Amino acid sequence: MKSIKIFGLLFLLGVVCPYFSMADNLQSQRKITGHVTDVNDEPMIGVSIIDTESKNGTVTDIDGNYSINVEENTTLHFSFLGYVSEEIKVTNQTNINVVLEEDNKILDEIVVVGYGTMKKSDLTGAVASVSGDLIERSQSAQVSQALQGAIPGVMVTRNNSAPGATSTIRIRGITSIGASDPLVIVDGVPLLGINDINPNDIESISVLKDAASASIYGSRAAAGVILITTKRGRTGEISLQYNAEYGFEKPTVMSDYVNAPRYMEMVNELRWNDNGNIPGTESIIYEPEITDNYFSLHAENPDRYPLTDWTGLILKKNAPKQSHNLSISGGTEAVQSKLSFGYDHIDGLYVGNTYKRITARMNNDIKINKYLSSAVDFFVKRTMSDDPSVNPMGEMRKMPAIYAAVWSNGLIAEGKGGQNIYARLNHGGYNESIYNQFGGNASLTFSPIKDLNFSFVVSSLLNNNKQKQVRNKIQYTYYDNPNVYIGTISSAASNSLSESRPDSYRLTSQLLGNYIKQFGNHSLNLMSGFESYKSYSEGMSASSSNMESTTFPFLDLANNNELAVAGDAYENAYNSYFGRVVYSFMNKYLLQGNARYDGSSRFNENFRWGFFPSFSAGWILSEEAFMKNIDFLSFLKLRVSWGRLGNERIGNYPYQSKIEFGNSLFYSGGSVISAQTARQKAYAIRNISWETTESVNIGVDANFFNNKLQFTADYYHKNTKDMLLSLEIPDYIGLTNPEQNAGIMNTKGWETELRWFDNIEKFKYSVAVNLSDFKSVMTELGGIEFLGDKVKIKGSEFDEWYGYKTDGLFQTQDEVDNSPTLNQNVKPGDIKLLDVSGPDGVPDGIISADYDRVLLGGSLPRYIFGGNVNMEYENFSFSFTLQGVGKQAARKTSTMVRPLESDYGNFPDFIDNDYWSVYNTDEKNLSVKYPRLSATSSTNNYSMSDYWLFNGAYLRLKNITLGYNLPQSWLKNIHIKEVRLYASGVDLFSFNNYPKGWDPEVSNTGYPITASFILGTSIKF
Repeated sequence: MKSIKIFGLLFLLGVVCPYFSMADNLQSQRKITGHVTDVNDEPMIGVSIIDTESKNGTVTDIDGNYSINVEENTTLHFSFLGYVSEEIKVTNQTNINVVLEEDNKILDEIVVVGYGTMKKSDLTGAVASVSGDLIERSQSAQVSQALQGAIPGVMVTRNNSAPGATSTIRIRGITSIGASDPLVIVDGVPLLGINDINPNDIESISVLKDAASASIYGSRAAAGVILITTKRGRTGEISLQYNAEYGFEKPTVMSDYVNAPRYMEMVNELRWNDNGNIPGTESIIYEPEITDNYFSLHAENPDRYPLTDWTGLILKKNAPKQSHNLSISGGTEAVQSKLSFGYDHIDGLYVGNTYKRITARMNNDIKINKYLSSAVDFFVKRTMSDDPSVNPMGEMRKMPAIYAAVWSNGLIAEGKGGQNIYARLNHGGYNESIYNQFGGNASLTFSPIKDLNFSFVVSSLLNNNKQKQVRNKIQYTYYDNPNVYIGTISSAASNSLSESRPDSYRLTSQLLGNYIKQFGNHSLNLMSGFESYKSYSEGMSASSSNMESTTFPFLDLANNNELAVAGDAYENAYNSYFGRVVYSFMNKYLLQGNARYDGSSRFNENFRWGFFPSFSAGWILSEEAFMKNIDFLSFLKLRVSWGRLGNERIGNYPYQSKIEFGNSLFYSGGSVISAQTARQKAYAIRNISWETTESVNIGVDANFFNNKLQFTADYYHKNTKDMLLSLEIPDYIGLTNPEQNAGIMNTKGWETELRWFDNIEKFKYSVAVNLSDFKSVMTELGGIEFLGDKVKIKGSEFDEWYGYKTDGLFQTQDEVDNSPTLNQNVKPGDIKLLDVSGPDGVPDGIISADYDRVLLGGSLPRYIFGGNVNMEYENFSFSFTLQGVGKQAARKTSTMVRPLESDYGNFPDFIDNDYWSVYNTDEKNLSVKYPRLSATSSTNNYSMSDYWLFNGAYLRLKNITLGYNLPQSWLKNIHIKEVRLYASGVDLFSFNNYPKGWDPEVSNTGYPITASFILGTSIKF
């Protein structure tokens, strides 16, 4: 009771005291008036004026005038987008007039480029950048996912949202049949992948998209370069910040299937169709007594007549997640430091699936004297991933309700002939992975004279990992005989254990020189450097099967008769010389040249070195006299570039004859013995060398209306040659096909971005949209063809769909009899494949996989777009991000639409009442979307054809966030700088044409794409 009274008193004081304070403030306030103009003495409308003490504010009217009541001895803050803000101390004035100067910071924005920085206005290459704030606001644990839709020309794709899952990044399309992953550089040093860094540690990300900007990285830059700079301490700033987020994830959509009685009816129809539709045999599998009374039979005996909700058994309703980040920064003129810690914990939607990550980073900048400075950085990452022994999603979708997962007595049931994904998920074992990464950079910069400096940088990266796989034997019983085990669950017939211990290290050293000088109207920026890189990886593994038990999951209990061990190691290295020259005249004529000379240990010493140059030019038209009188134009620049890039990520030692070791069984004295063997596996071509990509880019940058509207557009053409392809050699040689430099691929594309910034009195907002497209075509493949449902053949797009042309469904037997068919099983209700060619190049009356399959269009996304809107009003903020694809030839896969897949699988509910059936009227059969139910015609119906292609375009609400900053007056007395509360939704919904229950980004059998709901807070001291 006493505590309640105290709480009530405190509450009353909290409510009443502000009013007394307000009254005191009114007595100490006085009125300030004035007007605001620009440097041309033109009145400025909508300038924001804030009393920094009381946070009271106003804006100028149509004549530039204002009036505001202020505290004594306060400071007035004048701000307007595109102009330099002013702060004026209020003493005895009653009238304050202000002149605001145009702010060129948009043009003077510093952008990170290879081995340095440049002003955005001076760039002649295609470089895009995003701030760390945008990455942090995405609420993504992985940086790759945060970039989706954020940068034009950068395609980010994913196929699941499993804890710890990453995305694939492609910059300006596909560069090679082999590796097309961009090079990732963090604080000037190569990193293994973009997801190795905590998003909260990022200050900015720059993407080098064309050869002019990326050629400084030479042999590794053909697929583009991503440069990440991390946050650092600042002089005079001492602060502590803590961010916390809690939320949960749930699937965006999930596929639905017909219920148990309808499943049995459709099975009957399918079997009846495949047995010739003989009258009187319609209930060929399940009798009407069962299908018509299944629910009541289930109530009487749930074990004999199951109604298993496989999805409900396996998937949780939602999965929790949390994230915590703490940073401490401070600095003096001599030392600036920033220390950050991060912890993420994400649970999966099914049992045994979790992801944890711990990160720590410390960045230090040290000024030793006016000639010498240093930077010393350290970072640590530890991730722990737990997964069950099996991904249940595919089997979960497939399993019908009429098969039991567990009996009513709690014991494991048979499922379907031993197929029981619930048993494997919960009792089949687990995968445990631990990844430890330790790294650091150290640099020393010497500036002997003004404008000249030399830097020496050394960086190391250590990876020490551990994986463990435990597989358990699972036995099942009959429901009415629980004391006798009658079999084992499929793929769980024995106990086994395997462990591996891979580790690696990377060492990079750099020597850089920079000279920047202004000579009147001439500006010169010179950079040269040397880089040495070495990588070493080693691994060992051991496994044992048919173990007695896995309750003690260590190899002490290994079955010595079935014990296997393995180990390997590899290394590679390169040395590089590089340089850059940047010249500008009168700040409007820009020239830049880059060159890199790379030598890689992946190639024979006679083919080891490659030269990668680039040239680019820019013309700032807005600086010309004839453009000066265009009032709405703030900035206009034209850019053009050419360059050559390389790709040396083609495996280790491809030019050498490598020996493969193994064990084989031999007869010796009538006994079988095991002996070690060695063989040369692949034929080696000694002159194998780089893949090279030449790129041309034409671009324009334009700003309008005092830089409020910013526009960027680029067109590019990339040509990759000497791609590595497998050369066909005679089988009698006894070696696998070697790789050769033979392939050529051509990519053309364009991209554009539009941004708008403005404020209306106290309301500030920005809008940004981007759109890009590309098309990659296989120009030459040396006669080699990569065939399948997606192909890479001469003249095709990269991974273009390849299959049959179709003409709807057969409606009558006469139509079948008078048409070419794939086989004798084709009947009315099956898909009508078209005869497009034969051995002589003309239709031959036969449907053949050799002659009638054709190119059906590219499978990759087209017209990739993204956009974001940010709004602020006083202490409130609101933002949302959109992302999507404008066009894509997507496929309805067998997993989505095929009934009775694997001869027992489920029936998707959206095909029910929408497939061809002998029970339908002729009119109904003319309007249905799906072929008849049949297993014998599955080859005809579900082979790759244009029948199953549709426009996979989609629009997704990527992120939406509402935030509120607590008023400063609430925090001042408790010595807190800022408290922000926010709520976010991620991937909440999408508009698309996909079959019901399927997300446009999820794979056929993958973990769902999930929507996240998050509450968070950020506290700054």
